[in-house]
Parts: sequence; C-alpha cells; structure tokens
Amino acid sequence: MNDVKAWYQSRTVWGALTAILASLANAAGVEVTAGDEGELADLVVAAIGTLGGLVALIGRISARRRVT
Repeated sequence: MNDVKAWYQSRTVWGALTAILASLANAAGVEVTAGDEGELADLVVAAIGTLGGLVALIGRISARRRVT
C-alpha cells in the first residue's frame, strides 16, 4: 500500500490554502463563511483532478510513440 501522495492531491493542503485566502478576503471586506470555504476547497480539489486528467490525455495524444 502506498501512503504517499503529492501535496496538491491533499484535501488538507487545499483546505488550509482556502482558509488563508478566506481570511485575506475577510480582511479586505469580503464576507466568506465556513460553508463557502468548504465548498471552495471541494471545487479546487475537483478542478485539480480534472486538470490532471486533461494533461494526461493531451500528453497521450501528443506522444510520439504508440502504446502497445
């Protein structure tokens, strides 16, 4: 079993970054609730997964060697 993952695959990292951004937004006068933070963290994780899939697909399409 592999218990290692990249930092960008961690929901905790994205949750922490979202909390930091929400704090900065609050300091700038934008109201961000805890529910908003959770939803934003979920969206970021989903977007990163989608982006990773697209990059893999584009890489496979543009590869010069065939897969056998």
